[in-house]
Amino acid sequence: MTTPHRPTQSSTMTAICFAEPGGPDVLHCETLPIPQPGRGEVLVRVQAAGVNRPDLMQRAGLYPPPPGANPRLGLEIAGEIVACGAPLEGTPMPDIGSSVCALANGGGYADYCLVPAGQCLPWPKGFDAIQAATLPETFFTVWSNLFMPAPPAVGQRVLIHGGSSGIGVTAIQLVRAFGAIPYVTVGSAEKCALCEQLGAVAINYREEDFATRLRELTDGVGVNLILDMIGGAYFDRNIKSLAQDGRLVIIALQGGAKAEQADLARIMTRRLIVTGSTLRGRDTATKARIARELHAQVWPLLASGTIRPRIDTVLPFSKAAEAHQMMEDGKHLGRIILVPDASA
Repeated sequence: MTTPHRPTQSSTMTAICFAEPGGPDVLHCETLPIPQPGRGEVLVRVQAAGVNRPDLMQRAGLYPPPPGANPRLGLEIAGEIVACGAPLEGTPMPDIGSSVCALANGGGYADYCLVPAGQCLPWPKGFDAIQAATLPETFFTVWSNLFMPAPPAVGQRVLIHGGSSGIGVTAIQLVRAFGAIPYVTVGSAEKCALCEQLGAVAINYREEDFATRLRELTDGVGVNLILDMIGGAYFDRNIKSLAQDGRLVIIALQGGAKAEQADLARIMTRRLIVTGSTLRGRDTATKARIARELHAQVWPLLASGTIRPRIDTVLPFSKAAEAHQMMEDGKHLGRIILVPDASA
């Protein structure tokens, strides 16, 4: 059994909180007790935390945390382990003092954060805290939805909506690394250029219909797999864009939860699969399994530089509202990262 260590002489920490749902301006700093790790948990001194779309949705009251999750914002962190709870059978506990990035169950916008040990990963070789904090939420999401139980076959076509987002940039690089061909939709020439630099075929959805353009680009065949974060507004065009035996994976509903049109006959005759998932509600054992696969198959690609994070802006925790506004404005190219004010 690992003996818990006191993380600091202080018993309190600074955390970003909000009392009622609303716009970015509801975010504020509070002083809270430093939590202590329970069985199977580690306490991480946070050195950087990623800002993600689910954080904005939760702040707005549109994405409540699942039962038992930390109700505060922040789903991915990087930092130093300063305390461990009693181990769970079959779950190795990281060493005190080790540098990890982790998929948190909430509470990452704080000086300290509790995380299940199985959701921690070491920093890839050559990474610092800011780079490592870009990894958990996006890589867990992309890997679990596109690569489990098996990655797309070499040469298959994968359409990724929101190609310049954190999810999109991650998906482009992973799809290319495993030999498939990424196509993306984005909303500006600048974002098209970024995605093309990463190796994707980019479609500006503000200038042309992506389904029509895909038919042209694929000689009418379509794509084999779609990673969609728009939902209802894109459903019919997504179905029209899939090749025989294609699969549509819905991971967010930025364009609405209902589709006015659904060509069920096309789904049947072309043997299409429509599925969806959320990450936060999955159990700890599932998240730990995703972490193990990432460590074995993706972390070497990060260490070698085959896949690289892209960072747009780094802000102190006290400017969390500004970070949320930047993401809502949608002009960023890469990840937005928060760091403790003392290190900003």
